[in-house]
Amino acid sequence: MAIQRVCSRCVMDGSDPDITFDSEGVCNHCRTYAVETFKRVNSRPGDLSTLIQRIRASGRGKDYDCILGVSGGVDSAYACLLAKDYGLRPLAVHLDNGWNSRAATSNIENLLRSMKTDLHTHVIDWEEFRDLQLSFLHASVPDAEIPTDHAIFALLHHIAARQRIRYVITGYNASTEAVLPRAWSHGHYDWRYISKIHRRFGSHPLSTFPYASLFRLYRWTFLHRIQFINILDSVPYHRAAALQRLKDTFDWNDYDGKHGESIYTRFYQNYFLPAKFGFDKRKAHLSALILSGQMDREDALARLAHPPYDESSIRGEMRYLLKKLHLDEDGFRSILAAPARRFSDFPSYERDHPYRPLFWFIRRVPRLRGYLRWRFSRLGAL
Repeated sequence: MAIQRVCSRCVMDGSDPDITFDSEGVCNHCRTYAVETFKRVNSRPGDLSTLIQRIRASGRGKDYDCILGVSGGVDSAYACLLAKDYGLRPLAVHLDNGWNSRAATSNIENLLRSMKTDLHTHVIDWEEFRDLQLSFLHASVPDAEIPTDHAIFALLHHIAARQRIRYVITGYNASTEAVLPRAWSHGHYDWRYISKIHRRFGSHPLSTFPYASLFRLYRWTFLHRIQFINILDSVPYHRAAALQRLKDTFDWNDYDGKHGESIYTRFYQNYFLPAKFGFDKRKAHLSALILSGQMDREDALARLAHPPYDESSIRGEMRYLLKKLHLDEDGFRSILAAPARRFSDFPSYERDHPYRPLFWFIRRVPRLRGYLRWRFSRLGAL
């Protein structure tokens, strides 16, 4: 096996097929993606108190003033703590896709009980979702977790529109998630990409699956004027400190890895992606922590020196997943051996659709809103 070149600043390497390095050995994720993300966050943080006042004002006369997605993981749990710190009245929304770990379920229950926050849980139709997940596995793309991400995205919009709530608070944050190669995961918001893969490889109709078509995206963005707020980007966010506060606040159940609250995600990221594609998502997660000053590069390299999974436990997880997905070992091995494909191998709004400019524009409306709000605030300060 050829030795892959490693970035001199973070730990990203040639396992990202699109990576480039400058003359100093620094990769494009450091030079562009991560750096620009932090620059955008820090140059236009906005007045957090003004944002909170705006959210409160929008919720007058309603039971809730914002929607808040919760997964049982650290980031969304800490976002909930912050929302309550600032006196907001969120309705917590959770998508149960059948893969919650015991830790995730317990964390959601304990957190919301402690915060006195109402919860809406949407239990996805398992036969539909199983068929969609199998479709992505058979499509041989590294995007097999996109169905869950897309459903969460669509569900939060749907609940916000139904409740007439404009603001959705998420646990996404630049500090721990700024690095993610497009080749490793892409198409989260692209319903055409998802539906085309399912149409080709699936067999069960998606009658109840939450989705965000181009028409729905337009309606949610311009008619309901729903805005997603990444509240963790408005405060200094250090994941270790956030985890400690969660442990101090209520009975927090810890888990391994960035997204270990999901059984499927844990197996998929720790075993399937490295085995089939050679993608180790720890490199992206650890690189984000390095760039945000939360981890030393040497510590990250030491972690990567060990395999992402424990050999003695992976067999048990594999048996559980294959049984739940109705796959036998021969079928799973054939999936692992199938030639790898990419997002660009399938139709999508982003690539070859006549409404591609509209999709592009809708996806950038939140960034445009933030820029205009910042410009107007600067003019007011003159």
